[in-house]
Amino acid sequence: MDILKLVRKNVRELEPYSCARDEYTGNKGIFLDANENSLGSVLKIDLNRYPDPRQLELKARIAAMKGSDISRIFIGNGSDEVIDLLIRAFCEPGQDRIMIMPPTYGMYKVAADVNNIPVFEIPLTKDFQIDSENVLANSADVKLIFICSPNNPTGNCLRDEDIENILRNFEGLVILDEAYIDFAADRSWLPRLNQYQNLVIMQTLSKAWGLASLRFGMGFADPQIIEILTKIKYPYNVGGATQQLVLEALSYFNKKDEMVQQILSERNRLIQQLAQLDMVEKIYPSDANFVLVKFKNAKRVFNYLIQKQIIVRDRSVVIHCENSLRITVGTPAENDTLISALTT
Repeated sequence: MDILKLVRKNVRELEPYSCARDEYTGNKGIFLDANENSLGSVLKIDLNRYPDPRQLELKARIAAMKGSDISRIFIGNGSDEVIDLLIRAFCEPGQDRIMIMPPTYGMYKVAADVNNIPVFEIPLTKDFQIDSENVLANSADVKLIFICSPNNPTGNCLRDEDIENILRNFEGLVILDEAYIDFAADRSWLPRLNQYQNLVIMQTLSKAWGLASLRFGMGFADPQIIEILTKIKYPYNVGGATQQLVLEALSYFNKKDEMVQQILSERNRLIQQLAQLDMVEKIYPSDANFVLVKFKNAKRVFNYLIQKQIIVRDRSVVIHCENSLRITVGTPAENDTLISALTT
């Protein structure tokens, strides 16, 4: 596949902005090049210098942790930046299309709408799986296909054979969103990245690592795709404080694993207790840190929980999710409070 042929013409020909830290990559010297405040910061920590625009130290740590290579890693201000940049780089406004498979993460469509990119929807089947033949049959003029696995809001992993069928037969990019992969028994597709030049994998530190406030997303792809995303991103898209904190957090891999195991244990307990309630009609299988629950009257339950200051997500308006609420697995005490509220 010639990746560059998929890229918008104006992006291919774009002369990227060169910031001060692109011209000198060392970290020692007298820096009089970037119009920073040379006296320091109003805070006690040094934040007066611009951060590394290519995040090389972070990428090296992530590459070692993920068994990848720096040239295949893009770091964004959350995965939402990766989504937006992919659409801006590869889709001609008003001409090309993206494909999504509802029910799924809503930002794919929002990012496309912002960029004036038509969205073609092929819903998942009623058991929340991909109809891959239907997807391929309707992929004309589609540049990007977004697949969320484990899926949000349904919580389940999508079948590998369906994803592989699309990868092998679709001539555009397939973006696989693995935001919840740490909670799933299924393995990440990262070890197979080299097999598919059109595969882009997104991951995040917001969920399993508990770093949602830092806004740190990762994209893994063919080096040509990474170069294109780097070309059009804002120069300092990931702040220095975020880079420092992430580097520190990556030293606590065991703590992350412990939290994941506790969340999985609480997920199982929450499912067992919800299943005993008469108001619950169905609990969908989950490979994530949340469960999708079908109630007899979801809106009534949602409003009742709001009154109790227990906030869940109403997904009733989403296709195939009628009368369903998405409930994040909380702490043991929070889950006890939820169950207590539903039983009184």
